Formats: sequence, structure tokens, C-alpha cells
Amino acid sequence: MTRRSWRGWLPCDSLCVRFRAVHRRRAPAPASAATYPTRAHKYDNLKSAVLARQGSAIHFHPRLLELAGHYHFAPRPCAPARGNEKGKVERQIQYLRHAFFAARAFRDLDDLHAQFRTWRDTIAHQRRHPDQPDRTVAEVLAEEQPVLLPLPAHPFETALIRAVSVGKTPYVRFDRNLYTVPHAYVQRTVTILADATTVRVVDGSAELARHVRSFGTAEVIEDAAHLQALRAAKTAAGSATSRDRLLAAVPISAAILEQYVVRGDIGHLAARRLLGLLDDYGPQELHAAIEDALARGALGPGAVAHILEQRRRRRGHRPPVRMILSDRSTGRDLDVSPHALETYDALSRPDASDPDE
Repeated sequence: MTRRSWRGWLPCDSLCVRFRAVHRRRAPAPASAATYPTRAHKYDNLKSAVLARQGSAIHFHPRLLELAGHYHFAPRPCAPARGNEKGKVERQIQYLRHAFFAARAFRDLDDLHAQFRTWRDTIAHQRRHPDQPDRTVAEVLAEEQPVLLPLPAHPFETALIRAVSVGKTPYVRFDRNLYTVPHAYVQRTVTILADATTVRVVDGSAELARHVRSFGTAEVIEDAAHLQALRAAKTAAGSATSRDRLLAAVPISAAILEQYVVRGDIGHLAARRLLGLLDDYGPQELHAAIEDALARGALGPGAVAHILEQRRRRRGHRPPVRMILSDRSTGRDLDVSPHALETYDALSRPDASDPDE
């Protein structure tokens, strides 16, 4: 991955995002550092730091003040149009761009951090100190560390917080990708907490999902447990619907369904098969067939179907023909009013006004 492609990863859609990006760089977060070097930080008059100013009266961004309080430093804005007031900072940024980032490739953030630590220890800290040319930067830092302020026990929270709506499917969209959530939260509003490595979905204080953050595009990040729970819920719902309809039409079917459970058979498949027999033969015939099957101890749906077929043949009835209708509700719920069929007889009668007849 090139630095150019990495820049495409950085979100730039809001002031808050830019604020977090700036202050991740400002915050002293390296794991190897145990102390904090400065009591004051200088800032340009960017909106993520200074909301307004009138002369010497400065209205700082509230999140900047939270950051300053967390790491015990005072923010100091430069005078307007006086970028030279923090020239040392600009030179360090320029050095980092040219000496570290230029033409550098990396796989992900972990790889970039590992490369930076190696570069920092072997190159950047081995330079001569600008004020003490006889010593390296690493030597001066080692001497100063015992008198520096200790870092707080916990880093400053810079996660992006965003309220999102879950659609009809159990996915939330974030940063051009989809992440799964429990199916019980469809068509509800949840909160996303995203940092550089993790995307968390919460509802109040309850964490619903935790995913590894993807910086790709149009990717679907799924939790197998979410999908498994959704499949189980769909299966249970379909089975309950089949059982309810079957029990309402043929109450005696409860006895045979109970036997299926005792035998360890898949109950919802058996209920669905019996429901098909109910549509083909009707409730009275199915009731008689189940009663006969229970008496014989032949409990499988295939045995019930065989008994129904024997009864049909003895009566000389035609085999049932199942009508396959469209799944669209408009077709299934369509009511057709019957009418007299004698009107069709007129089609076969000779027409007196037709000279060819």
C-alpha cells in the first residue's frame, strides 16, 4: 500500500473527524513513551482548535480543552496569519514527510507503526541534537525523561461516534462498508463507535457487535453468530407458522408432532410435509389418516401420505392436483366470484346473423 492510497483511507467528511485526526497526532500516544514532554502546545487557528477569537479572547473547541485537560497541557494559538511562530513544528512535519513517508509502502496500520518505530529508533533519534551537536536526540531524550510529566493511565478517547439506522436487513452502513448487527435491531437506531482498528455497534450501554474495521470499499463484514441467529429465528418462525395452521385445522396432529419430537426428528420439516397433505386432501381426510397412523404406530409423514393415498384409491377419487400460485400476496388473496356456466353454451350455438352458417 502506498502513502497515496493511505491518504484515501482518511475520512474527511466532518469537522469532528478532522479534529480527531489532528489530535491523534498531537496526543502523546506511543506505547514506548512513559512521559509527556511539554506543558503547552501551539496551534494554528483551525476550526477544530479555535472556534472564535476577539483580540486576546479565545473560544477554544470543547474537545481540544478535554484533550488538554486529559494530558495536562495548555493550548496556545498562534497569532492570525503568523505560521512562523511555530516554525520548529513545521520543520519537523516536513522532515517526517520527506524522510519517512516519501515512497514508503505498507500493508496496514500495524505495519506502518512497526516501520515508524524502527525508523524513529535507528534514524530519527540518532541525529545530532540541534542545540547540543555533540549528543544525539536519543541521548538528550533519555536524560530528560525522568523529569517529564507521566502519561495518564488511559489514552484520550478519539473514537468517531455516529448514530445510524438499521434497515430491513441486519446490517449497518459505515464508511462505505456494511457490518452485521443482531437481527432483533432491524429498523432501529443504534450508535457506531469507530477507531482506527475496530467498529463497535452499541445501543445505550449495551454492545451489540464488534468488528475489525475495514478501510476497503463496498465490503461486507459479517459476524457468523449474527447470521446463525438470524437463520435460527427464520426457521423457528416458519415452523411455528406451519404448526399453528396445522393444529388449528387438524387438532389431532399435535399427538403425532409430539411423537416426532420424542423420536428426535426435525419437527418443522414434518409439520411442513403434513401441511402440504392438508392442502391436497383436506382436514377431514388428514384427521382420519393421522388417527389410523397413530393406531398402527406408523408415525412418519410418508406413512400418513400412504394412508391418504390408499383411502383415495378405495373411493375411486382422482389424484389431488396441487395448485401452484404466485408468491405475490395479490395473487394468493385474489377472490374470484363464481358465475353461471350457461353463458359459455352460447359460444357453441349457431349465429343466425352469420351468412356462413
